[in-house]
Amino acid sequence: MKNIYEQVDENKLRSGVVIAGFIAFIMAASYFITYAMGFDSSFIGIALIISGILSFVSFYYSDSIILSISGATPASKRDHFDFYTVTENLVGVARIPMPKLFVIEDTAMNAFATGRDPEHAVVCATTGILARLNRTELEGVVAHELSHVKNYDIRLMGIVTILVGLVTLLADILLRTRIRGRGRDDEGNLGAVLFVAGIVMALLSPIIAQLIQLAVSRRREFLADASGAALTKFPEGLASALEKISADKEPLEAANKATAHLYIANPLKNHHDSIGWFAGLFNTHPPVKERLKALRGE
Repeated sequence: MKNIYEQVDENKLRSGVVIAGFIAFIMAASYFITYAMGFDSSFIGIALIISGILSFVSFYYSDSIILSISGATPASKRDHFDFYTVTENLVGVARIPMPKLFVIEDTAMNAFATGRDPEHAVVCATTGILARLNRTELEGVVAHELSHVKNYDIRLMGIVTILVGLVTLLADILLRTRIRGRGRDDEGNLGAVLFVAGIVMALLSPIIAQLIQLAVSRRREFLADASGAALTKFPEGLASALEKISADKEPLEAANKATAHLYIANPLKNHHDSIGWFAGLFNTHPPVKERLKALRGE
């Protein structure tokens, strides 16, 4: 049976492997797709620079954008005493700055963290989760979200999202140019092979990149569970909270497919733990049963 600290180390290693694979895939896809386009390198460079600037501007203001989409409002110590004081206590243990606290007026049970770094972090919870969890369970949830902040998951997932967007852009440009009859048509057999590889990458890379993004998201959930339990020194608090959250079948109206991976549990309620492994590849979160087993050392 592995203790919480061993689980943290193992999850960090697995996450690193997945991220390294993702970067390698992005590099390979970009090479083959760019080659198959047959465009001048300056054209590709300009397209990527413009896309990159737009993506990083979105990333820089991601917290404001997500809070606006979610309809979240600032929390106060007077109205949300447990939420506020639990967070105050845990940031001291985690040795990170106090994040901004927000709430979503919704009876569904959920919470998420966002922002670009610990100095600009936000933790947001629904009024449903604040009303239905006891203080110990809420402490487990907040510790989970603060672990996302401390482990820089909020920055990592923002960068991964940008990379997915860039490779999708490249794929879209290639497919559009081939429809118009443009692209590389020479360089012999090797050129033909590389061209076919580029077409295949253009068709499959957005799907593969999305799958890797979801795999990263699932690994970081396991890491945040283990790190959160290490903060509170009481894994059962988070385990009990996850049981209550998974038993809540109400979808969160403010959530959508673009923001679902941010939450502590799938807010769309459109999956089941009993699904097959292939369908599980498209889940934003690992099955709750697996998370409970890890927390309880079963």
